[in-house]
Amino acid sequence: MPIYCFECTQCHAIFEVQATFKEKEAGLEPECPHCKGRQARQIISGGLIIRNLEGVSISGLACNPKDGPGCCG
Repeated sequence: MPIYCFECTQCHAIFEVQATFKEKEAGLEPECPHCKGRQARQIISGGLIIRNLEGVSISGLACNPKDGPGCCG
């Protein structure tokens, strides 16, 4: 199932939402887990993370929370 990255337009928190393509096409209105706001904009993530069988990241981009808004890992 795809994971979509969002930024809350009220508190600027970055969060992810897991949804099917059908749910996405119907229009997602995610709730910010930090402020419970309902206004968020989708962010294009910085890369694809590929994990090996042990779940360890082996490729792609990951980001540090210190990187600030616009970064989803």
